[in-house]
Amino acid sequence: ICPQAAGGGDRTALRACGVHNVCRLLTRRAHGFFARDAGVALRKNLGLLRKIMCQESTKFKNVWTTHSASPIAYERGRIYMDNYQCCITSIAQQPRLIYQKSKCAKSEKIEDALLLECPLGEMLPSPSDYKASLIVLTVQNWLLRLSADSGEVLEKVYLAGSCCKFFRYLSWDTPQEVMIVKSAQNKLPAAARQAGIQQTVLFYLAVFQVLPLSFIGMLEINKKIFGNSVTDVAVSNGILIVMYSMGLVRLYNFKAILEQFMEQPVDLGQEFNWNGQVGVVGKFPFGLPCNIKITDTPPLLFEASSLENAFQIGGYPWHYIITPNKKKHKGVFHICSLKDNALAKNGIQEMKCCSLEPDWIYFHPDMSGRIIHVGPNLIKVLKLKEVKNHADQMEIAEDFTIVANRENCVNNSVTVTASGRVVKKRFTLLDDDPEQETFKIVDYEDELDLLSTVAVTQIGADGRAHLDFHCNEHGILLKSIPLKESWDVTYSHEVYFDKDLVLHIEQKPNRRFSCYVYQMVCDTAKDDD
Repeated sequence: ICPQAAGGGDRTALRACGVHNVCRLLTRRAHGFFARDAGVALRKNLGLLRKIMCQESTKFKNVWTTHSASPIAYERGRIYMDNYQCCITSIAQQPRLIYQKSKCAKSEKIEDALLLECPLGEMLPSPSDYKASLIVLTVQNWLLRLSADSGEVLEKVYLAGSCCKFFRYLSWDTPQEVMIVKSAQNKLPAAARQAGIQQTVLFYLAVFQVLPLSFIGMLEINKKIFGNSVTDVAVSNGILIVMYSMGLVRLYNFKAILEQFMEQPVDLGQEFNWNGQVGVVGKFPFGLPCNIKITDTPPLLFEASSLENAFQIGGYPWHYIITPNKKKHKGVFHICSLKDNALAKNGIQEMKCCSLEPDWIYFHPDMSGRIIHVGPNLIKVLKLKEVKNHADQMEIAEDFTIVANRENCVNNSVTVTASGRVVKKRFTLLDDDPEQETFKIVDYEDELDLLSTVAVTQIGADGRAHLDFHCNEHGILLKSIPLKESWDVTYSHEVYFDKDLVLHIEQKPNRRFSCYVYQMVCDTAKDDD
């Protein structure tokens, strides 16, 4: 098939880009390579932004700093403070207030929140649905949808009916489509346990479709069905993940569970009779009925045993990462095929580092199927590839590495003083000793296709950190940004890199929080910042 016929038009453009294969042509069109295709302007602009940002003359300047006695959160250009009562935009040249609501009572405290953005190409029932909103869960079991621009309550749903009183967590099953509201683990009071009363229901899960917000159903995770040693549950990408105290992880088809065990579908605002109790679904005090009753153990999709229930799936073809379920194997990662549990060639990854904080590993969020393994002074980006002459077997190969700058670090066990006295050290430094440059954070900026790392060196009470941008394809260092504020490695830190913005949130002891905002500026002779 000739590409001109497949493209149905501009032959000059095809000849200019040198495309002579229909598959390549269709791929390039899907990626927005031609001027009349949707998305090409955005791609060009982001490419320009990446080039400008990585220029030597471009700097990142600390334009705003604030401190708070309550947690600080960041979502898509918005900084939330005072338990989401205060919203500040970080997109402007100087962060400015979007809205400030009056201080809420303890009974209205927000437990968790998710940012909800409008899906593309869909007709929605309300004009407010086309703007970003914030879904929040309050301590009194109200699910609220708030305007991201004003904080106004757009929708409210009461969750807790007769079955559950303590919903605490929000998460996505399918991002921006299906949301899960999870309860805290049900625990009987001590007096009830002493009286011999048994608690069989461990968790409740409420499932919602978003935009428009609609109730799919609520189900319980019961000991009688899933076993006595269940410690936690999660739902992701249509999979129900059940974790057990002995390190076992089991996967079930969540969509099949909803379809098989749904007793009766109900809608928000519908008058409903549930076990003799009549009320309006989603209104106080009726709440939501538990209309999905799992009466038998669902078909098991997969199970694995891993230390601390650490289990990840990714790559292509599908693989999973576990740590053998023994404490002596902590820091050892096995990469196995999901199809037949076969260990990949070179599939045992171990940093062999001596450090207080363990190394960590995960599938690359860029959907390339690669794996990122982070140690104190080394980041390895690994890839899956076919074993030569064995197409059905995969091996783990190194794509590139990023090494911490420890050129000036000397760790001799024997030193000689100025007077000539020989001094022998009784100990050796740990690999993550604060006086040596150590990787603390690794992240990926998807719009600019950059891998970002935060490396820290602490001498005495003064710690210094820098944020580095690396080419995601080859790992080449493109830009380094020193953070002005001191970095204490004993504190909790979060660093967000969002296009031309860098934001650092720090949690100090006694619930003291700080936020530092950096923005990209063009350097001039008059401005050394």
